[in-house]
Amino acid sequence: MFEIIENKKGEYYFVLKARNGEIILTGEACYTKATCENDIKSVKKNSHYEERFERLTTKNGKHYFRLKATNGQIIGESMFYESVVARENGIESVKRNAYE
Repeated sequence: MFEIIENKKGEYYFVLKARNGEIILTGEACYTKATCENDIKSVKKNSHYEERFERLTTKNGKHYFRLKATNGQIIGESMFYESVVARENGIESVKRNAYE
């Protein structure tokens, strides 16, 4: 389930939540709600492609991922996970929940 949130600066961003309510992907800040809605459409389109998920690890060993569009632009970023397996589960959750 996607939710659009307006921050204190008047910018919009989306969160994608799993069925249990956990946030699995957060979008970049957008100046308009329409742009944010387009980002959601992009997530729905690009989450079908394995190669659009960039897997990363922080310096302190936390694992996370980014979903990118065809042009390489970051559409959304995950939370930090304690393990590679948890990160992979997060990616699978995005794939399942992005278009339901």
